[in-house]
Amino acid sequence: MQLTLGISTCPNDTFIYEALIRGLEESPFDWKVTFADVQTLNEMVLRGELDVAKISAQVYPEIRESYRCLGCGGAIGYGCGPLLLSSSSSSFDPELPTTLPGANTTAALLFKFWYAHRYKNAPKIEYALFNEVYYGLLRKDIPQGVTIHEHRFTWKRDGLHLLQDLGAYWEQETGSPIPLGIAVARKELGFAAIESVEGEIRRSLQIARQRTSPLTPFIVEKAQIDNDDVIKSHIAMFVNDFSENVGETGWRALENLWRLSHC
Repeated sequence: MQLTLGISTCPNDTFIYEALIRGLEESPFDWKVTFADVQTLNEMVLRGELDVAKISAQVYPEIRESYRCLGCGGAIGYGCGPLLLSSSSSSFDPELPTTLPGANTTAALLFKFWYAHRYKNAPKIEYALFNEVYYGLLRKDIPQGVTIHEHRFTWKRDGLHLLQDLGAYWEQETGSPIPLGIAVARKELGFAAIESVEGEIRRSLQIARQRTSPLTPFIVEKAQIDNDDVIKSHIAMFVNDFSENVGETGWRALENLWRLSHC
């Protein structure tokens, strides 16, 4: 059975899904894989173009009629949220535009959640791909923006200024871990196939977690990050027990986020 899979090139995704992509023993599936940034994956799933995908958690209310949220394969955790950074200032300026890494990303929702608790007016927002946000900050083309993924580990080295840890703010206000990403499968696949997909994702992750080193040539090549320590830190931060089993705490965090997305 051939299925389409969409994931990002980020180390946490390639770490989780590598063994599945390469082909698990006695697997009934043949995977056709699309690698893309999370906003592109969100848009593909909104159009119903992928059978299985890792997407932003906040998109789910818009697709729940056609996709099932899986209990593994996502990114939920503590201390791992997006950062609001400035290229040159130590304080946030609501009069300046803030650049977000895609309209449908959880990072965008968490920024709006933080902003609504501080200001009465609507924020001035622009959008760009997550890498473009970061490099725009470095070039000072973007005055302030929200960064995700490995840029949690490089902003200080690169001389940027932290205005707000949006994940920490979410944890403080909700008492929940940060529900960044989820894996979803098209309901049309049927219950049995979806259960098998979920089982394969868990098996793939278990294989990765049992390795002596978290890094493989596949992960390093896809990451396009020139520092192995950053890749390892990325995996350590975004892959955890929630990735293998969302569990009661993880589902509560997701429900909190999904309620917020309708406000």
